[in-house]
Formats: sequence, C-alpha cells, structure tokens
Amino acid sequence: MKPNQKYFPILFFSTLALGILLGDKLNFPSQGNESSSDNHKNKLNKLIDFIDNEYVDKVNTDSIVDLAVTNILEKLDPHSVYVPPSEQSQIAESMKGDFVGIGVNFYMLNDTVAIVKPVKGGPSEKAGIKSGDRILYANKEKLFGRKLISDSLFSKLKGEKGSEVTLTIYRKSENKKLQFKLKRDVVAIESVAAAIMVNPTFGYIKINRFAETTADEFKKGLLQLKKQGATSLIIDVRDNGGGYMEKAIEIADELLKDKQLIVFTKNKKGKVDKTYATADGNFETGKVFILINENSASASEILAGAIQDNDRGTIIGRRSFGKGLVQREMNFEDGSAVRLTIARYYTPTGRSIQKSYKNGNEEYFKEFDKRLLNGELYKKDSIKVDDTLKFKTPKGKTVYGGGGIVPDVFVPLEVEHGDEGVGYLMQSGPVSYYVFEELDKNRKEFEGLKFNQFLSKMDKSDLYFNDFKKYLSKNGLVLKLDKDKSLVKRYLTAEFARQLFGEEFYYSIVLKEDAMIKKALNLK
Repeated sequence: MKPNQKYFPILFFSTLALGILLGDKLNFPSQGNESSSDNHKNKLNKLIDFIDNEYVDKVNTDSIVDLAVTNILEKLDPHSVYVPPSEQSQIAESMKGDFVGIGVNFYMLNDTVAIVKPVKGGPSEKAGIKSGDRILYANKEKLFGRKLISDSLFSKLKGEKGSEVTLTIYRKSENKKLQFKLKRDVVAIESVAAAIMVNPTFGYIKINRFAETTADEFKKGLLQLKKQGATSLIIDVRDNGGGYMEKAIEIADELLKDKQLIVFTKNKKGKVDKTYATADGNFETGKVFILINENSASASEILAGAIQDNDRGTIIGRRSFGKGLVQREMNFEDGSAVRLTIARYYTPTGRSIQKSYKNGNEEYFKEFDKRLLNGELYKKDSIKVDDTLKFKTPKGKTVYGGGGIVPDVFVPLEVEHGDEGVGYLMQSGPVSYYVFEELDKNRKEFEGLKFNQFLSKMDKSDLYFNDFKKYLSKNGLVLKLDKDKSLVKRYLTAEFARQLFGEEFYYSIVLKEDAMIKKALNLK
C-alpha cells in the first residue's frame, strides 16, 4: 500500500531518468534533391496540416506531434526518448548543477510550504530563514491553503538572478510572522553528496549523478580527503543512473595513469573514438574501490568499466544496469527535446555492456524483477553471463560483456539491507517527511546539542522507532520492522542528523554498518 499522497518531493530537482547526454545539439544537413526519405517526412507534415485544417472536431495538433515523436522513438531503443518542456527544464537544471532561486529544500505540509532546510550559502540562509519556517506569501501571492502544483510553486520562488522577492514567513518556534526581502541568486545543486573519511586511511566519495559540475566537485572532495590522510578511495555510484559521459571520463582520468584507455565509442558508420587518460590524475596510486548495484547505469558503468578493465581497482556490489548506448540531445523551440542514441560505447577491453532490448521497452526496464526472481541479487552464481562475450584484462582477469558490469566482489541484497522492503523504505521519502514532522513538533529539544550528544540521545531511546511504526501505519503502510530494528534506528538517526547538521553527517552514520563499505575495508 502507498503512503498518504499528501507528500511532495523535498528537493527542487527531480531524480533523473536513466541515460547519458553527449556533445552538442544535432545538426541536420539540408538536402538538394527530394528523396524517398523526404517523401515520408512530407507525408507526416501533410497529415498534421490536413488534421489541423479539416478535422471535424477541434484538435490540439501539438499533442498529436508529441505523440507521433514518442511513438517513433519507441521503435528505436529504450534510451532514445522525447522529453516534454515541463520535464526538460527540470532535467536541464539538475544536469547544469545549479538554478536561480531563493535556495530552500521544502515540502508541502498540510497545504503549506514548509522549509526543511535552507541551502547552505543560498539567499534564504543568508537572509535568516530557518528550518521549520512556513512560506505564507511570495510578494503578495498567497502560497498556503491552496493545492499548488509544483511547477506553479517553483515559478513563484524562482526568477532572474538579482530579482527581488519579499517572503512572508510564519516561524512556529516564535509564533510570529516575519518578512524577508531576498535577491534571487545562483544556487548550487550538488551531485557529490559526501566526501568523508570512513577510517584514518580510507576516503569515501558518494556521486549521485554525473552533471556539469560533478568532476570539479569530485576533485575538490578528493583533494580534501588526501589532505586528511586518504591513501585508499571508495567511490559510491550505487543508484546513480548516469549523466554526462565526459564527467565520468574526467573522474576516471583522476585515477588512471597516462595513456591508459578509458572508453571508446563506435557510431553507425563504424567511426571509433578512443579516450585516454592523461598524466594529470590526482589519485593514480593507492587502492580504489567502486560500489555499484542494479541501478548503477550509463556514466557510472563507464567509470566502473574503466577501473575494472585496467586492473586499477576492485568493483564491489551487484551487477550494474547494463546501458552501453550514447545519446545526443536536440532541443526544440518549445522547450522540449529529443535524446537520440548515436553510438555505442565500449570498455577498455572492448566490452559492450548494453543489455538486450529485443523484447521491448517495458521488459527492458522491468529486468530488476527478473533478477529478483532468478536469485542473482542474492547469489553471484545466479548471474547469467555469456561465455561468448569473454574478455581478458591486462593482468589476465576474465570479464564479460553484455548486460552490465559484474562486480569482482559480490554483496547480496539481504546482507546490505536485511529485509529488502525495509531497506528501500528507509532510503525513501516517508523517512524524510516523518523526521521533519517530528522536528517540527519540538525543534528546541535538539537545540544546542553537539553531534556526539545527539548520537547518544538517539541511541538510548526507542521513542522514534516506535513513533515511526505508528506513523507508517497511520499512512497506510504496514511493515514488520522489529527484526530490522537496528537498521531502522540507524537510518532514522541518520535522517535526523541530515536535517539538523548536514548531508555528510547522514553518511557518517549509515556507512558504519554498510556491507559494501565493510567489504572494501577488509580486502587486502
């Protein structure tokens, strides 16, 4: 059963669909003579005009065109897609790595915009807006007591850089209304969620997606970790669906030695483009571990494949998604876009890790269910590899093409999560909403606590564990949590830490009992 539908995403940006972007816009050359291909194009144009001019009822021909484009692309491959304007703007913003706005994480609580946390260094934090504040008005526009759709709400809070907006805020902790005049500014959307030390010599970097700023964020985090004594590095791309291919290449370049092959692509004409590492890497020696799972795709697989095929490090986890296609984006005047597959990519040994899509898109994206049923998420021996797609690394290790990156060290799902349903739940929206609402009831209870005091407080009590069970039940989600009590308490504590102290404190808690992290730390 689903939780109450009142919940909205906390962050301004949405989770990206699987797929990678590459290069500039497509350029279509003009043709001097009309061909059979031109006749087919004219047929489509004539049909749209015929419907527009002569059809008996009023029809939105724009929607017909969108449908036609979508249907055409569905006949190609699962990653050639049409993106409507409403989605394209959000995706482009997220991939750019910033937006112009007031800088808050929020969600709708009882038809009111509740601030979960101001973005560090953003206009709202600088103005003095706090976690738990409610936005009542943006200028004179009422934002409470209304069922505002996300696009409408975003338009009230975003705007041109330097433009002013006056916010009327209700601060529950002081029971008063306040006004803040803010100037909208560029707000970063970080793609590297954490760069922390997990022990005195192991650094850890979590990459959520490969956006324009990811390589710079990674390098900054890497240099900080080296200063703190990191001689080994864990890179976590679990649940990372990809992004810009070039950024995965830049990160691989930080880890590989000069002239080592990172990846190559091949287009329909057989043209091969190879990309090699340079001599500028900041971590060309020292142990490297890449954490992957069944949702690691695209650019994540390019990074993992480059490390595995060059014998540079150890891949830990479960078989990755299996996306070996490269897209290029073409934008339209109405704000929509098409992402068209223009090439395949291959890992340094020559592997294509693209899984089959011969049974259609629906089956392609449902493959997780098959992996669950055939047992491969629980036992490495259940992973089906194609012996005809066998490749050798320079040191003689056997690796396989077709259907994702098979890890060197396997970590089963139940070891990582316990009951998988509980594990996935504890990394989902309801946990964030519950924690916010608990803090909102009595934020003063946590004021002034240092991090160690906070940990002690959370460890000694089962209050929030018991309340969380009631919260789920009230919202229609009934799960038996008692056998996974330690896992549930750990993630609840981590989410409290994230909202009170920041993102890195979340990871400092959840990683202590992370099965893949433990594997990396114990490997010699």
